[in-house]
Amino acid sequence: MAKLVAVTACPTGIAHTVMAAEALRRTAALMGHAIAVETQGSNGVQTPLSAADIAAADAVILATDIAVDDSRFVGKPILRTSTAAAIRDTKTVIGNALGHAPGAQPETAAPQPAPKPTPTAVRSPGLLVAITACPTGIAHTFMAAEALKQAAQAKGYRIKVETQGSVGAKNALTEEEIAEAEAVIIGADTHVATDRFSGKRLLKTSVGEALKQPARVIDEALALPAPAATGSTAAPAYAEAVSGAKARQKETQSGPYKHLLTGVSFMLPFVVAGGLLIALSFVFGIEAFKEPGTLPAALMQIGGEAAFGLMVPVLAGYIAYSIADRPGLAPGFIGGMLAAKIGAGFLGGIVAGFLAGYIARWLRDTIRLPQNLEGLKPVLIIPLLGTLAVGLLMVYVIGTPVAAIMNGLTAFLQSMTGANAVALGALLGAMMALDMGGPVNKAAYTFAVGLLASNTYTPMAAVMAAGMTPPLGLALATMVVPSRFTMQEREAGKAAGVLGLAFITEGAIPFAAKDPLRVIPAAMAGSAVAGALSMWFGCGLRAPHGGVFVLAIPNAVAPLGPYVLAIVAGTIVTTLGLMVLKRRVEADPAAAPALDTAAPTSSSPAPSGAGR
Repeated sequence: MAKLVAVTACPTGIAHTVMAAEALRRTAALMGHAIAVETQGSNGVQTPLSAADIAAADAVILATDIAVDDSRFVGKPILRTSTAAAIRDTKTVIGNALGHAPGAQPETAAPQPAPKPTPTAVRSPGLLVAITACPTGIAHTFMAAEALKQAAQAKGYRIKVETQGSVGAKNALTEEEIAEAEAVIIGADTHVATDRFSGKRLLKTSVGEALKQPARVIDEALALPAPAATGSTAAPAYAEAVSGAKARQKETQSGPYKHLLTGVSFMLPFVVAGGLLIALSFVFGIEAFKEPGTLPAALMQIGGEAAFGLMVPVLAGYIAYSIADRPGLAPGFIGGMLAAKIGAGFLGGIVAGFLAGYIARWLRDTIRLPQNLEGLKPVLIIPLLGTLAVGLLMVYVIGTPVAAIMNGLTAFLQSMTGANAVALGALLGAMMALDMGGPVNKAAYTFAVGLLASNTYTPMAAVMAAGMTPPLGLALATMVVPSRFTMQEREAGKAAGVLGLAFITEGAIPFAAKDPLRVIPAAMAGSAVAGALSMWFGCGLRAPHGGVFVLAIPNAVAPLGPYVLAIVAGTIVTTLGLMVLKRRVEADPAAAPALDTAAPTSSSPAPSGAGR
């Protein structure tokens, strides 16, 4: 019996980290080996390896998708692989690690299988660099990064992926890595600056394409013609013109939506912080903030006046930034502030943002100055003229009509009852589950978030309830009818449940991607029920995120009982839909060893044991 230690880690530390650790533990036990596994992720280090564990180990397995400190394993044979390989091909990973054990280090060992998990030891492959970014930077960003890493590894390339989102940039690319890279891939649904990639093959695509078709995206990037030499000024100018033409073509198709998502992604932290602070003020009583000088009054001032006061200007400012880069910031923020003061709300902010962005970009492309005065354009001329134009349009032309539309929409929504409210809730709910974090989902969420500033809270409650039910329903289904899911899906169901509780609809994506024609209709049915019931009960939510963790704050959701009932009902409907639509999985080779261990005398009790 060999003794092994392992570390598993993925960017979130939620799904792949735990699944890889469990797969290693079970398979090692079946093979008659002892193993201690440490997991690392966004929630810190779990089950840390002790010095005694490491000293007694015959080999070390690092199944990681992020950089981990390996200095404590000096002198031990180390096998490096990905969490996906540890989940899908666990026996091979453990076998390769044991193949290294008799030798000193993986590099000096001669066995042939070693190059598979560590291709860099066999040859020196080319380097690719990439950036992935979605509006929230929670799920799609990291999932697309992992997909690109796996596809690059399969093709024999090294890859460094920088992730960008509302939490900022992680795993940032260095100048040396960019200089060495053979190609650059931008898989993003928000604005990403590309100035630092001048002179490189550069492929721009969506985060969805990078997630669903990573191999094709890499092939397209490598197939791009090599950039022209920088020896003359004409060649770069031509290359820049071609890139600009391609960008304009893409912009006519999906540019406005991308700009809107960029504004929403920057606005979200203000809305979340403000909403939660407002909710905290209600802990002391629903009207306690009206007493001057008290803590509830201070919380309301911070959240309601400051954070929510910045919501519309930030939305407008970063829409303009996405369109025109930094020159659009000043006219965008000022136009958004005017929209808020006029009462045009988030609709006015969207209009001001697009106006500011396109005006600033037109000024940037139209105004021609001598080379020594060119630096005045982005800091003086464009902000001044752009702000003047946007401000006058908002004050004299656009602001008042948009404010009237916003007031009418708010009054209509606040007066909705009965069948109309149910229909709206069902529509918003179905939109949340249709693409689970995609454009339709984001449109429903943006609509609900924007209404918070107008004291309209019922759509937000419907949207969050509907967004929680797809992963919760799938998690419940993997436990109720485990025979309809593979072993890996049953393990993923546990992580999906946690993500659902936290209002991360993307937790259902792996299931939907594998079986969309059955999973998506069931998820839409459950989300529509959750949204409809939430609106029927008149539930209002003052915080735009947080899932069940917000429910613990008194008065953040009202009424609380019916709201929980709406979420439970939607989850049950999703589960029932999956029970009807999903088919029984045939013999699952990956699950067979675990099933034998759980119930060696019978195959029927095995699924419930595996799905505990």
